[in-house]
Amino acid sequence: MKMGKKSLFSLVFISLLMVLAACGGDSGEEGSGDGEGGNGEKITIFQSKVEISDALEDLAAKYTEETGVEVEIVGTTGDDYFSQLQIKLNSEQGASIFTLGNEREAKKLESYVHDMSDLDYTQNIAPNMGLMNGEKLVGIPYGIEGFGLVYNKDLVNEEDITDYESFVSEMERLKGEDVNPISLSKEAFFLIGHPSNYPFALQDDYRTYIDDLTAGDTSMTETEEFQKFGEFMGAIKEHGVNPMDVNYDEQMGAFANGETAMVHQGNWSYGVLQDYDLDFEVGMMPFPLMGNDKLSVGVGGNWAVNGTKSEEEIAAANDFLEWMHTSETGKQYVVEEFGFLPAMTNIDAGEVDPLSEDVLEASNSGETIPWAINYFPAGVIQNDFTPATQEFFLNEDATEEDLIEGLDSAWDNATK
Repeated sequence: MKMGKKSLFSLVFISLLMVLAACGGDSGEEGSGDGEGGNGEKITIFQSKVEISDALEDLAAKYTEETGVEVEIVGTTGDDYFSQLQIKLNSEQGASIFTLGNEREAKKLESYVHDMSDLDYTQNIAPNMGLMNGEKLVGIPYGIEGFGLVYNKDLVNEEDITDYESFVSEMERLKGEDVNPISLSKEAFFLIGHPSNYPFALQDDYRTYIDDLTAGDTSMTETEEFQKFGEFMGAIKEHGVNPMDVNYDEQMGAFANGETAMVHQGNWSYGVLQDYDLDFEVGMMPFPLMGNDKLSVGVGGNWAVNGTKSEEEIAAANDFLEWMHTSETGKQYVVEEFGFLPAMTNIDAGEVDPLSEDVLEASNSGETIPWAINYFPAGVIQNDFTPATQEFFLNEDATEEDLIEGLDSAWDNATK
């Protein structure tokens, strides 16, 4: 199967827990690139997303031409961006603006990040999409992505799948019609990383739950959301194809050809689907664990401002970020040149694919559940959850209870 450039990038992006972002200032629709504190000041940007480097250089040049403020883009030299960032900040060589991946990184670097909560334009951030450290807004999202059950509208009606019972009933119906009901794929995030988000995200406070889990004060096996999640995974094992026999390309190819009714994927997967001549409409529905009716929408990376710089440099950094997200030039670059699905309600996404349209609608309405996986311990999905899930699917005698016990042990192993 042909895998387009967009889908290849998206797969790498998702495998690395993704990196998307955007950030703060305080003026009207056209931005204030020449606002207070910005005149004559030089700012630097250290960011992790190599795919936007050239476009960001171009945007910076346009900003300099318009305002006279010099903007230097500093690229990462490898895959260890966060380590490089820490070294630069600790040696007082940190950039004016830098990328933060998630709230654990924000907490670790809280002495360096500037609070952007009171800036006018940051009020345009879609509900629950800003990077927070406690009550402070410390990161502006590059953009959003979402995942759920991607489905063939000729084979499945979203209204017919609302809970475990209807989920199983639909799989039995589809199987009886010689259609594979659902497919996961063997890659770590597609096998268990993204699906495991649900029982965490549905907690009253997933951060507290994760902290309690790490401290040994609770377990997945005693938590109802995980017990029910195990039932869903058991049903997928019973009725769907074995994901250990399916890679991402094969999963999406079978779906595009009408052989599979549903795949658990995100809006990035449309990059593969557009390589096919589809003869059906696609949509994305929530994964109905415990009756969940919301898509998982989140951000993998964010623009942050270095709060240890001078007041003038901080103001200049905020001016640039505000201009990027309010000026017509900046907004055009966010959508068309960077290729982001905007996380700002004031930025028109333009023509988007059907899956991105579902994600954008959910994000702008606030009807989403968070990416609790962004709060996971580093590497737990790839190094610990994946082997436990592989054992579940490879061993035909392994039960759903075995899976959850395996995930519990995997978490303990990752955090001890």
